[in-house]
Amino acid sequence: MLSPVAHLRSAAADTFALVVYCFIAGMAIEMLVSGMNFQQSLSSRLLSIPVNILIAWPYGRYRDLFLRVARRFHRQPFLLRNLADLLAYVSFQSPVYAAILWSVGADGQQIITAVISNAVVSMGMGVVYGYFLEYCRKLFRVTGYV
Repeated sequence: MLSPVAHLRSAAADTFALVVYCFIAGMAIEMLVSGMNFQQSLSSRLLSIPVNILIAWPYGRYRDLFLRVARRFHRQPFLLRNLADLLAYVSFQSPVYAAILWSVGADGQQIITAVISNAVVSMGMGVVYGYFLEYCRKLFRVTGYV
């Protein structure tokens, strides 16, 4: 069981990682792939900050669960870890992302394009985010529940 301080550091690390990563990656996808203008993208990214603050720690726990399941299989642990990161990221973030885009006035086509693009790009993004999250956890001196 983690101490209250460890829980706080874990939540802070997960929150920091998700806010920074999603701001940068989301803006790139929205403007370069989905055709959103700067104002739409900036509005989406600013709205995503409080949302990411609320979901960061639950997402970190959700991801850790996927990693624990993947860890049970001893064959190709590197591949399974990356697949677990990918599946956790896409399955958790896509509905949240669609809701954010809808709330800032993106039209249906922009939402579909952005969410599908995000899911495709997440084949790399989810894995990269997993490594970034672990790096942030080390900076905050916490570990995941793996």
